[in-house]
Amino acid sequence: MTLPPLYALRAFEAAARLGSFSQAAEVLNVTPSAISRHVRTLEEWFECKLFERHGPKVIITPAGNSLASQLTESFQSLENACSHFGRNNRQLRLKAPSTLAISWLLDVLSHFRDEFSVPAIEMVSVWMDIDNVDFVREPYDCAILLGQGNFGADTECLPLFEELLIPVCSPALLSEAQHDLSACELIHPTSDRRDWRRWIDRTGDYKSLNINKGKVFDTLEQGNQAAISRHGISVGDLLLSLKAIESELLVLPFKQAVVTGDSYYLVWPKGCAKEEYIDLLYQWLKSSVPGPLPDDVTRLN
Repeated sequence: MTLPPLYALRAFEAAARLGSFSQAAEVLNVTPSAISRHVRTLEEWFECKLFERHGPKVIITPAGNSLASQLTESFQSLENACSHFGRNNRQLRLKAPSTLAISWLLDVLSHFRDEFSVPAIEMVSVWMDIDNVDFVREPYDCAILLGQGNFGADTECLPLFEELLIPVCSPALLSEAQHDLSACELIHPTSDRRDWRRWIDRTGDYKSLNINKGKVFDTLEQGNQAAISRHGISVGDLLLSLKAIESELLVLPFKQAVVTGDSYYLVWPKGCAKEEYIDLLYQWLKSSVPGPLPDDVTRLN
């Protein structure tokens, strides 16, 4: 064994926290002599004194105090983990990128909740420059991530829909964009300006366009909102922009949508105990993917 007995650690932590063997015994429903034996077991294990004994009175040593502070935090973490698991074994904790959540996922999950009482979906929307999840360190059962299906050897994933990039703007700027895009203010929804670059490279148009100018944002949703407010021409995810296009908040000055090679996937850890719930969620998400594409839009692979 690399660890001393758990019951001994628990007894010592209680005695150190309460400052009394008898109070620790009462809390743990054992005798004071049992607490004393457990403490001696640890002292022999670590080969150091954890308490100074003065008759019935005990005083924790500096070494004991150091160990106790770490044990208290560790036992609290264990209790929190067990409590959280017990409360949430009929719940799915879902991580999702912010643009996807705002543009599509919130409505889809609202309808899911209307249809199913179990599992309860707890969604956390976060900004991710590169979509990722660490199921060991992060408190999620599953995630929706943008990528090419390679999310780690210990994960499973299924595709939802592909990413299609296309310029978008306010109706008020439509003729200006179509007449002379190079004279327009560009909006970059990614800090490295990659989305305009990918659209230009794939279409072969506007090779001389200066993409080093313009306003820079963190997300496609921010870029869309800036475009709606007439601050320039942005690049949007076509499927996630459909609602704004159908509402005539955004229009498409150009009809070529570029397939980036990335898609949104539902991702979960291998051997997850909630795979039945994850499968139910996936079927619902897959049946609710945004679409169809506008008839006049051409996909460029």
